Amino acid sequence: MADWLGLLRSFVIYWRPGRQRGLRRLYAPLVREGDLVFDVGAHLGDRAVAFSALGAKVVALEPQPSVVRWLRRIVRGDARIEVRAEAVGQESGTARLTVSRRNPTVSTLSSRWRGRVAEANPGFRSVTWDETVEVPVVTLDALIETYGVPAFVKIDVEGHEPEVLAGLTRSLPALSVEFVAGDLAATSLCVRRLSELARYEFNVVLGEGRDFLWEPWRTSEAVVGWLDEGASGASSGDVYARKVDET
Repeated sequence: MADWLGLLRSFVIYWRPGRQRGLRRLYAPLVREGDLVFDVGAHLGDRAVAFSALGAKVVALEPQPSVVRWLRRIVRGDARIEVRAEAVGQESGTARLTVSRRNPTVSTLSSRWRGRVAEANPGFRSVTWDETVEVPVVTLDALIETYGVPAFVKIDVEGHEPEVLAGLTRSLPALSVEFVAGDLAATSLCVRRLSELARYEFNVVLGEGRDFLWEPWRTSEAVVGWLDEGASGASSGDVYARKVDET
């Protein structure tokens, strides 16, 4: 599993001073007191803690055994956060997770994504995936059946985002999916899938930023076009979607 250097790198990135304040500011328009949030790919829980601080009940899902142990320690005592040691996918069952021990943030269930980003994204050329582990998998539909409909779902699962959304058969108020240069087509699939479920408008946060790129928010066609044109050269970020009220 993830070694100490990899975990230390994650702590430095995700728990640096001031980050929680920025996360709360970013999510405040989307997450309110009493909301339910699913954090899919919770890693070390920085976003789960931010959601909880905004008053939400959080279901945090993280499949990496060594990482989830630290996640449980970090959120221990926070009654608003429930940790589940599971991945999320198209079907419930099990799957093989490919782990990067030195870079646990890029451990993935997607062999397609792993091959594409290693070839096309300079930031991944030194990454090695050196271990595999079988992990349990649950669907978004199954989580909704257990907990109810979330107000927001954060999905950051290293190229497995289309499969996560394939396990969803109803629209949600708002959600985000990660994108990474080298496999932007997977993000376009996510946008198209959401548009099959409801009418959404979209925005983008680049990298680890805390500000939306566009004002106003854009249509699905516009964001797919932006992705197809190379996402302004960004190496990574998140696409946000919020359902348009058509009443």
